[in-house]
Amino acid sequence: MSESRLDIVELLLTTSVYNDHKELDENSLPRDIRKNYWNKQYKGVPKPVKVSLSDLEKLYGIENQKAAVQGIPFLEIDDVGYKLKLTSFDVAADWFEKQEDSIERINNNPILAYYFEKREHEHADYNAALEFTRPKEVDREWLESLQERISQEEGGEDMLKLAHLIAPEDIIQPLSELVLTSKQEEKVEKIVKAITYRDYLREIGLYDVGKVLLVGAPGTGKTSVARALSEKLAVPFVEVKLSMITDQYLGETAKNIDRVFELARRLNPCILFIDEFDFIAKTRTSDEHAALKRAVNTLLKAIDSISLTNDGVLLIAATNHPHMLDSAAWRRFDEIMEFPLPDLEMRKEILDIVTRKIKGKMDTEEIAELTEGYTGSDLRMIIRESVLSALLEERTELTQEDLLDAIEIFNARAIIKSDEYISRNFT
Repeated sequence: MSESRLDIVELLLTTSVYNDHKELDENSLPRDIRKNYWNKQYKGVPKPVKVSLSDLEKLYGIENQKAAVQGIPFLEIDDVGYKLKLTSFDVAADWFEKQEDSIERINNNPILAYYFEKREHEHADYNAALEFTRPKEVDREWLESLQERISQEEGGEDMLKLAHLIAPEDIIQPLSELVLTSKQEEKVEKIVKAITYRDYLREIGLYDVGKVLLVGAPGTGKTSVARALSEKLAVPFVEVKLSMITDQYLGETAKNIDRVFELARRLNPCILFIDEFDFIAKTRTSDEHAALKRAVNTLLKAIDSISLTNDGVLLIAATNHPHMLDSAAWRRFDEIMEFPLPDLEMRKEILDIVTRKIKGKMDTEEIAELTEGYTGSDLRMIIRESVLSALLEERTELTQEDLLDAIEIFNARAIIKSDEYISRNFT
């Protein structure tokens, strides 16, 4: 039987088991099936799920659906609603179990793993399949459902305008593609454990956890790590730049801060990432305007009020200027993660990751030696410049000379940005 027919039988078995067992929810559905039947208003996949011929094209690209289902003896079509159903579930399940790649399909499908585990299938493992599939919070559809609900509430639209929301499935760089120091890896593991044992932390009354400050120069990976944690933890990413929520009327700035934190609570579990943290939470001086002080105090109080254990919000702030933060701001964070410039070994590893899909003869070790003081962002810019320069010559393979030329171009650009160049040419 063709691969498409095997897909169809798996779909019908999956939806049948899902419909018949109230203990199973949308988190147990394979992601492609879950996304296809997702209902924004319901914020899930309501039961019963009914499979139609059109679903076969949406899920598997099957254009001639009736031809695809012909010859499946335990399946019938409702000619009125074009719905599909199994005439004998047991026969279909027995047939499916005997197929060549059934074990792999069962292991990747929590619903089928649940069913076959109860039938004492030696390879079926529901919990392992569930971990493979990942929860609904990973999906874009889940986040869109929350956004739609919030937008319909009073003041909801105003809250949503203040933040950039990203679903975990849309995160481009996972942690596996980032190069971290050993200390950073340890901090990340602590964060993961705090999320995993959130209920335990609540039970023992440990509430002041899950507030992390990322410190480092621009381009060292602060935002990339924060976003990668979203993908790792399977929670939405709520990104806020303080410069974007600062209003000419400072009283409105304080309101915007409160709106952002309320939005994070509505979207929980999530990561609230505050970029440019020093923009407001800077060292306070006696000659500051009283309204600015109130905005700073509002931010600090908002940080105090939010909790990973109670609210399901992991707060991550980032700053390029740690010297501008006063002690009151520093005290709000239980973890400080430093982002130094990458050393020689890290630079080579970054270059190896960025060039892994690029054809050509390249000595990344030499490039790493020539790029001391470069950030990870700088290294990626060099590879981008190399690729674009090669494309000008209709080449899709890089040479070492391409990389060396890109370094020269980058260094020339750095000179143009320097204070000395600007003072010499524009003053």
